[in-house]
Amino acid sequence: MDFWQLIILAVIQGLTEFLPISSSAHLILLPQLTGQEDQGLAFDVAVHVGTLVAVLTYFRRDLALIISAWLVSLRKRRQTPESRLGWGVIIATIPVGLMGLLFSSEVENYLRSPTVIAIATIVFGILLWWADRRGARQHDEYALRMTGILLIGVAQAISLIPGTSRSGITLTAGLLLGLTRQAAARFSFLLSIPVIVLAGGWEAVQAVRVGAPVSWTGMVVGAIVSGLVAYWTIHFFIRLLDRIGMMPFVVYRIILGVVLLLAFN
Repeated sequence: MDFWQLIILAVIQGLTEFLPISSSAHLILLPQLTGQEDQGLAFDVAVHVGTLVAVLTYFRRDLALIISAWLVSLRKRRQTPESRLGWGVIIATIPVGLMGLLFSSEVENYLRSPTVIAIATIVFGILLWWADRRGARQHDEYALRMTGILLIGVAQAISLIPGTSRSGITLTAGLLLGLTRQAAARFSFLLSIPVIVLAGGWEAVQAVRVGAPVSWTGMVVGAIVSGLVAYWTIHFFIRLLDRIGMMPFVVYRIILGVVLLLAFN
């Protein structure tokens, strides 16, 4: 993998990990569309580390409050809005963790085709548009109840299908539950932390198991570039979300899906 391919892949990971357009779809499709070699598991681990550092850095103050309140809730059995949000992130992660353990091989073997990605990109893009139009957009993430948290968790599990977009499906579920756009985005980003840890950990285990070749320079550059791009993507996405809404991402998803269907069928 040459230097510029490495940079492009790292930028794509940094952009698409948190935008509702599916990072896995882009990372799977780019080598197929360009004819270049697959980036490899070691590089995937590196860019996941970069995006993880980005979201931890951006939400460092919120995370400090949430973790502190969560620890207090363990000791004193007393709940606060911050501790409930911490429990919510944990509980909403369980479905995707279980589904990943049970069906990761099926996803790998049967659902990574361009046709599946194209259909998922279009269908879940339209669903995101519908949720943005129909959602009440009245509540923040602290208003979520257990039922809503579980629904978002189940929705996140669906994102194992390439092309769905983890951020897109959790935003969709949050909007349908009445969250504001920014609240749905913040909760989606908080949910990304354990998911990125799980995904990166799984890929690291696989890389060690298969003896994947490691380019340490490429991994470091990939992690730095994806982290910087991801940090500013989070920043501008949250700031601009109320102004631009979900429509630009919906239009992009539909165009991308149609192009893929035409190109691969």
